Amino acid sequence: MKDGFIKTAAVTPKMRVTDCEYNADEIIKNINIAADGGAAVIAFPELAVTGYTCSDLFLQQTMLDKAEEALGRIVKSTEDINAVVIVGVPVKYRSSLFNCAAVICRGELLGLVPKRNIPSYSEFYELRHFTPGDKTHILVYAGYETAILPRAVFVCDSIPELSIGVEICEDLWVTSPPSEELSAAGATVIVNPSASDEVVGKKEYRKMLVQMQSAKNVSAYIYADCGFGESTTDLVYSSHNIIAENGAVLAESKRFSSNITYADIDVFRLESERRRMNTFSQSGADDTEYIYFDLALTDTRLDRKFDPNPFVPSDKNKVDERCSEILSLQAVGLATRLKHTGIDKAVIGLSGGLDSTLALIASVHAFDMLNIDRKNIITITMPCFGTTRRTKGNAEKLSEAYGATLLEIDITGAVHQHFADIGQDPGSLDVTYENSQARERTQILMDIANKNNALVIGTGDLSELALGWATYNGDHMSMYAINSSIPKTLVRYITQFEADNSGGELKSVLLDILDTPVSPELLPPKDGDISQKTEEIVGPYELHDFFLYYLVRFGFKPSKIFRIAETAYKNEYDGKTIASWLTVFIKRFFSQQFKRSCLPDGPKVGSVTLSPRGDFRMPSDASARLWLDDLKNLPV
Repeated sequence: MKDGFIKTAAVTPKMRVTDCEYNADEIIKNINIAADGGAAVIAFPELAVTGYTCSDLFLQQTMLDKAEEALGRIVKSTEDINAVVIVGVPVKYRSSLFNCAAVICRGELLGLVPKRNIPSYSEFYELRHFTPGDKTHILVYAGYETAILPRAVFVCDSIPELSIGVEICEDLWVTSPPSEELSAAGATVIVNPSASDEVVGKKEYRKMLVQMQSAKNVSAYIYADCGFGESTTDLVYSSHNIIAENGAVLAESKRFSSNITYADIDVFRLESERRRMNTFSQSGADDTEYIYFDLALTDTRLDRKFDPNPFVPSDKNKVDERCSEILSLQAVGLATRLKHTGIDKAVIGLSGGLDSTLALIASVHAFDMLNIDRKNIITITMPCFGTTRRTKGNAEKLSEAYGATLLEIDITGAVHQHFADIGQDPGSLDVTYENSQARERTQILMDIANKNNALVIGTGDLSELALGWATYNGDHMSMYAINSSIPKTLVRYITQFEADNSGGELKSVLLDILDTPVSPELLPPKDGDISQKTEEIVGPYELHDFFLYYLVRFGFKPSKIFRIAETAYKNEYDGKTIASWLTVFIKRFFSQQFKRSCLPDGPKVGSVTLSPRGDFRMPSDASARLWLDDLKNLPV
C-alpha cells in the first residue's frame, strides 16, 4: 500500500442458493486466496451469503438466521487478514428486511450499508422482499454491535487516501447514484456488490456505466458480480467483474465462470487529480458518517502495467488517430494566428532534425488549410561548425519535397566576427561557443521574418523545455511555438505518421530524419558524423518524458516515479541508471524554469504543458531540495 498502490479484488465465488454454510465456506476460502494474492480490498457480490435468487425464501426466518450466523463466521475468519472485505447479506431489522453489504476488517463488522434503490420493474421483484435503506439504525448483528449506515465512508487510519464508499447494484443505474455523494464526501474507492443478470448487449452497457462513474467521481470502482450457482429459473448471471480507475478499466473478468479479478489502484493518483480539479465537489452530504479502520502498510506487489511511453497510446490505430489529431490542433493554432495577424508567410529554421521537421509538417498542414501557397513557407538552413552533410542534405530535400522556399545562409563568418567582438577564443568549445551559434540563427530568422512580413515558427518541443535544453533567447524564442506542448517521444511518432502517409522522396527523407541521432549540432563533427548526441549528455528522452508526465500531471514524489519507472522499463534500464537520470531531470527541471517563464505563444495539445499561461506555473527561484532529498533513500 506504500506509494498509494492498493491491490483490490472482485470475487465471484462458487455458491448454492440458500445454502449459507456452503456459501460462507466459499467466501472465507476466497478471502484467504485474495489476501494471499496481496489484495487489501476484497469485494463479493450482492447477497453472496444467501444467493441473490432466493425470491420468497428471503422471507423465511430459517434462512435469515443462518445468513446472520454465517456472516458472523466470515467476520471472525478475517481476524488475521490485512484487508477490508465487503460481502452482500440480507439483514432483518425489526419489521424490515434490508439488502446490505457488510463491511468487515480484521475481525470487526464495521457497518452494514443498505441498498438505497430497490428495483421492481421488468425481471426485478426486490420490493417484494426488501426495504430501501435511507436511515441509520443501530443494532446487534451476527453478535457484533454495528449499524445500518446508508451514507458511510470507511477511512483507513494508516493511509487516509484509502476511503471506501459502497453502493449496491441498482444504485449505480439510477439518475443520481449514491457513489456521487460518497465521492464528494471523500470516498476514493467505490465498491459495488452486484447481481446483474445477463442479456444480449448488457455487458458493454454495464462496463460503460462503471467506467464513466469512475471518471465522473474521479474514483476507483470495484464491481463484483454474481454468477454460476445462482438460480437460472428465468435468468442467467455472468460473473462480470470490473475494476476501473478514473475512466480507465484496469481489469475485467471473463464472463460465466467463478473467478477473482485483481487490479492495483492508485489512491494517491486519485487524490492528486481531485486536488488539481477545483470543480470536483468536496462537500458530500451533511449526514455522512465516517467509520475508521486500520491496515498494516505493506509494499504492494505491482501487477499494474505502466506504459513506458505515457504520452503515446499503446494501440497502433489510436496512435495514428492521436497523431492526426495533434497535427490538426497545431495546424488550426497556426492558421488562426496567421489569419488574425493578416500574415501569409512563415519562417522556419530547418536543421534536418526531428523538431524542425515537425514544425514544417504542421506549417504545411496550416497553409494547406488556408489555401496559401507552400512557397510562402520560408525554410532556412544555416550551416556552421557542427553541421553535417547528412542533416543539411535532409533539410534541403525536405523543403523541396514540401514545395517550400529554401534559403541557405552560412553563419560561420558571422559567428567568427561575433567571437572577435566579444573576445571569445574560437578554440574554446564552451557554452559561449555553442550558444553564439544558436543566437545568431535566431537573429537571422527574426530579421528574415521582418523583411518578409512573416512569423517565425518555433521548433523546440516540450521535453527540451522541461530540461531547459534550449539557448535562452536563441532557439528558445520564436513568434509562435508550434511544438511547445509535444514531448520528444511523441514528435517521433507524429513524424513517423507523416512518413507512413507520404510517398516518394518525402517519405524517404522523413525516414532518414527519424534515423538521425538527436543533436543540436553545435560542436564540430567527428569524421563527418554528429559528435554531440543529446541523449548521451542529458539522458534518454523516453525516460525524461516518463518523469515529466508523472511529476507534472500527477505530482508524484520522485521516489514513486522511480518505482513505477523500474516497472515500466524493467527490461531496458536498471535501477541505478533510472535513478541517475531522474536526479538529472529533477535538477534541470527546477534550475531551468526561468526559460519557461517567458515562453512564446503555442497551442496546448495534451494533458501536460509547461506554458506559464496554461497549466503550469512555477517560480523560477524554487529550490529542488525536497525532491532531491526524496531520492536519497532509493534502493540502488
